[in-house]
Amino acid sequence: MARVKMQTVRTTQSDPVAAAEDLVRQLEGANPQLVTLFASRDRDQLALNRAVRERLPAGTRLVGATTAGELDNTGIHSGSVVLGALSGDFEVGLGLGTGLSIDAVGAGAAAIKRASQELGVRQTDLDPRQYVGLVIDDGFRYKKEELLLGILEKNQTLVLVGGGAADHEQDPAKQSALLHVDGEVATDAVVVALFKTKAPWAALRSHWYLPTGERLTITRVDESATRALEIDGKPAAQRYADMLGVPVDELEFGKPRGFAIHPTALKVGREYFIRSPWKPLPDGSILFANLLEEGTELELMKIGDMAGMTRGFFQEELPRRVPNPQAALLFHCSGRMWYAGATGTIPQLAETLRHAPAAAGMNVHFEIYSGFHINTTLTVLAFGGN
Repeated sequence: MARVKMQTVRTTQSDPVAAAEDLVRQLEGANPQLVTLFASRDRDQLALNRAVRERLPAGTRLVGATTAGELDNTGIHSGSVVLGALSGDFEVGLGLGTGLSIDAVGAGAAAIKRASQELGVRQTDLDPRQYVGLVIDDGFRYKKEELLLGILEKNQTLVLVGGGAADHEQDPAKQSALLHVDGEVATDAVVVALFKTKAPWAALRSHWYLPTGERLTITRVDESATRALEIDGKPAAQRYADMLGVPVDELEFGKPRGFAIHPTALKVGREYFIRSPWKPLPDGSILFANLLEEGTELELMKIGDMAGMTRGFFQEELPRRVPNPQAALLFHCSGRMWYAGATGTIPQLAETLRHAPAAAGMNVHFEIYSGFHINTTLTVLAFGGN
């Protein structure tokens, strides 16, 4: 029998030493092999890292990040620290890639190379039935698609899941993010935690949208490949507004009749990966969070029952995919939180987390799932027992 389990604890203590003492004191049972540390950005991350490391067993590995909110089974929190202690039948290798904003492909390649070396396996030999990669990046560098090219360069079959380290700060000029890797705290970086296990596991994703059957085609993009200049051969913002029957100034994500209600998705097989527009620009183009390619066909989606679909994911889909689920690492889109806040539904959304297995996670700045940069989604790495 093989299994992976997790115990989660949380503290609101602000002093780094007091926070570490509170967290480690709450842990029970066997020494964990890996600890995840999701901490509010307003904490002294270096001091917190040092204090937690000093109190964990010498052989316990640590990975984590700053957040825009912390998640556990009791809800969605702000200004706290959530720790997940994983133990059981697995091995883990950690790899850090730096210089993300200069060479994202190289940073991703360096991170997976180091993680693979720690497990004594060549990247080309990573069997996707036994290996899975957890990826956390500095979300504010907007380099997910490039770093994923580096991670997957030598093995395109490796399953990846994760999200971007984040910050509560809303002013883009003041936002910053930090990653924890053992005793190191880094920015402008990406970390890969590579798991090897025979226990049941799955990389999953949940969003609250339904397909409409209506499609659009990105027909012209700018040189940065982030702005759609034309959709279906027409000025992008006006074409999208016409499809929704709203004025262009109602499109921006977060407004009640725009992109948050009707985003776009890339259909891959039978799955829909949300790749939502972000905001219309004065020149009539639309800024996307992900890279665009001319000729790409996207499906127009519509919003469903936000809390109900998330609850159903935890109660039905996750247990169906992972026998005897005992651990869930959660990467929850800050855009979902933004919209839930605007519609007054955060309590209902937070309540769904009590239906998850032992959970630790964070609100992230965009998500990673199966090698894709996506948004407006909850991505999950779940483990169980067989």
